[in-house]
Amino acid sequence: MHPWCRRNPDGSVDLFLHVQPGAKRTEVAGLHGDALRIRIAAPALEDRANEALVAFIASRLGIARRDVVIASGERSRDKRVRLTAPVADVEALAG
Repeated sequence: MHPWCRRNPDGSVDLFLHVQPGAKRTEVAGLHGDALRIRIAAPALEDRANEALVAFIASRLGIARRDVVIASGERSRDKRVRLTAPVADVEALAG
């Protein structure tokens, strides 16, 4: 597994992300240290960027939004996102 992804004993998966809100388009933009860099088109106002991030991850991995939880870093660019649903191919997020 990649350094930006960790599978937990309970079956959940933690993603370590560096998020850049206010981008021209929402996309995966490579690595930022040991984190996966994701650009989000939504602004960082009123949780719009966090909502867009959750929607992007859920869509990209084919899981429900309720199974994508921002575990830490809600007000930071560096986030830990937990996937509570079983995901066969987490690496599909990186493209």
